[in-house]
Parts: sequence; structure tokens; C-alpha cells
Amino acid sequence: QLQFVESGGGLVQPGGSLRLSCAASGRAFAYYAIGWFRQAPGKEREAVSCISSSGGTTTYTDSVKGRFTISRDNAKNTVYLQMNSLKPEDTAEYYCAADAWDTITTDQTMCVPNAYDFWGQGTQVTVSS
Repeated sequence: QLQFVESGGGLVQPGGSLRLSCAASGRAFAYYAIGWFRQAPGKEREAVSCISSSGGTTTYTDSVKGRFTISRDNAKNTVYLQMNSLKPEDTAEYYCAADAWDTITTDQTMCVPNAYDFWGQGTQVTVSS
């Protein structure tokens, strides 16, 4: 079983950048797909980006393509989300979670909250001038 701690959130002006980190404790981190998800007040949790266990497959929701980059360092048990050109609509609580079946390796449509477990506590991102 994995446990996650997210960090790197904060207040940033529109057009700014943040890098979120998702640090995992527990065994077999390298075998899990990891996803970043976000939830804004009054809205459902949505997928932002997912990365397969090897890092060879990545997915992004349309609204962040070209602005966000997901990566992982299996030696450090950490997944990152580099967020550039931030917009007010990116404001949300950001969470990471794991998929033990590494499903996106074979089905890139499976970067969805219901496919993921071991949710962290989240880190708040606020984009505002």
C-alpha cells in the first residue's frame, strides 16, 4: 500500500508557474501508474494528468495540454507536475493517487478518478492577481 504527500502548491499570478511534487512511501511505487487530479469548490474531481509506471505513457486533459508536464523519478518515489502559464481556472485542490493495474499503459482513457486509489491529502493551487 502506498501513502502520498503532495507539496508545491501556493498562490501564483496568472501566467506564473508552479511545480507540484507527489512523494510516496511504501513498496513497489515503480509498478504503479500515478495520476494528478484536481477539485475546485462546488465541482467534481477531475483528472489532470496521468503517467504510466515506466513513464512511457502520459495523458493530459485538454485544458492543460501544452502547459502542464507530468514526470516521475522512480528512484525517489516521486511524481512531479510542472504547471506553466497558469490560469485562474486552474485554481483547485490538487491530489495524486495510484493505479496498481497501470491501466493507462494499455488504455489511455483510464486516467479517471475511479481507477485510482491511495489518495493524498492534496495541495492547494490558487491562481489570482
